[in-house]
Amino acid sequence: MVTVKSFLLPDLGEGLTEAELINWSVKVGDTIELNQVIAEVETVKACVELPSPYAGVVTALRAEPGTTVEVGTALIDISQVAEVDPAPEEPAQQEEHIPVLVGYGVAGVAPSKRANRRQPAPPVADSAAAKPLASPPVRHVAQQEGVDLAEVPATGAHGDVTRADIAAYLDRAPEEVDAGRDETRTPIAGVRKHTAAAMVASAFTAPHVTEFITVDVTPTIELLDSLRTTDHFREVRLTPLAMVAKALLVALRGNPGLNSEWDEDRQEVVTKHYVNLGIAAATPRGLMVPNIKNAHLLGLKDLACALATLTGTAKEGKTGPGDIAEGTITITNIGVFGVDSGTPILNPGEAAILCFGAIRRQPWEFEGEIALRSVTTLSLSFDHRLVDGEQGSRFLADIASMLSDPRNLIALS
Repeated sequence: MVTVKSFLLPDLGEGLTEAELINWSVKVGDTIELNQVIAEVETVKACVELPSPYAGVVTALRAEPGTTVEVGTALIDISQVAEVDPAPEEPAQQEEHIPVLVGYGVAGVAPSKRANRRQPAPPVADSAAAKPLASPPVRHVAQQEGVDLAEVPATGAHGDVTRADIAAYLDRAPEEVDAGRDETRTPIAGVRKHTAAAMVASAFTAPHVTEFITVDVTPTIELLDSLRTTDHFREVRLTPLAMVAKALLVALRGNPGLNSEWDEDRQEVVTKHYVNLGIAAATPRGLMVPNIKNAHLLGLKDLACALATLTGTAKEGKTGPGDIAEGTITITNIGVFGVDSGTPILNPGEAAILCFGAIRRQPWEFEGEIALRSVTTLSLSFDHRLVDGEQGSRFLADIASMLSDPRNLIALS
């Protein structure tokens, strides 16, 4: 007996109501296995690979790549036929199990031994006609940039084209761009679409205030240089951002209002007694803010390691939905771009965001004389419904005090 089952787009976490279909990994007529990746979708939080909850034959694809699909909408139809197994030594197939699909995807499932025995190996295609190897996200990037993957030199471990390969191809071949085009139109979708909506909502919902302070951080830089030579930190990527993050976490102890949320529906101020520290990161998919869970419990070494892991994962485009959810306060490090200062917009649902500018060697008054010192500017944007001027100013001043004299950081830790 043949039955057709429809796979509905699941809630991919945090109450998301929709996702953009990036790519199908299967086509009509394909025979698929349980947990085989069938599609990649993109939400405000991350790219997610969707595994199939059914084994069978694909009879219909209900959405086109590039379209936005609401949760609960049918994505794909799969027909199933009761299997008669001629091999008596094999155990009967167990009752079908539908896996939990919230917030994650199966990176790749190897076919079963039974499938390997029954199905002949696919013929090896002629290399001249072979389709270039690339993952669905890379193919999506190539489609957006108008790049033919066959023309891109592949450097991936398995001969596949990577995002870096596409970036290098675009950078070194500007003369190949059609001179007749004087504009490029890119559909607003995926992370950029959701980020834009979130920033507009934040800017026009929370009354932003931004304050600035310029700090001589020479003692902090000297301390970092000293710590890097110790056995405890020798294998750790210890950066000024780690010290800024640690100072922020310590400053929150005396200024808990900066780690709170405005609950409009219940008309309550929700003060968080834990800190999920968000770090704004530029990724191949756009700006994202993954966070370090329970960062307030970490010492400087563990905090530095967590920052290195977070930024590495973000740059590889592997940040998952759980990495982005439930942030409580954010740091944006614009100094890595050589920018001195800015007025950042709050991450929705948070009370404050700290902007860390470039550290520059410049003349500065020191002990009654002019000397070359390492100086940076910090700016703090905060929600004036939750934080008044005194609280915001005190918080920013506390951070500056710890960075200008790390002994204050030790004393308050």
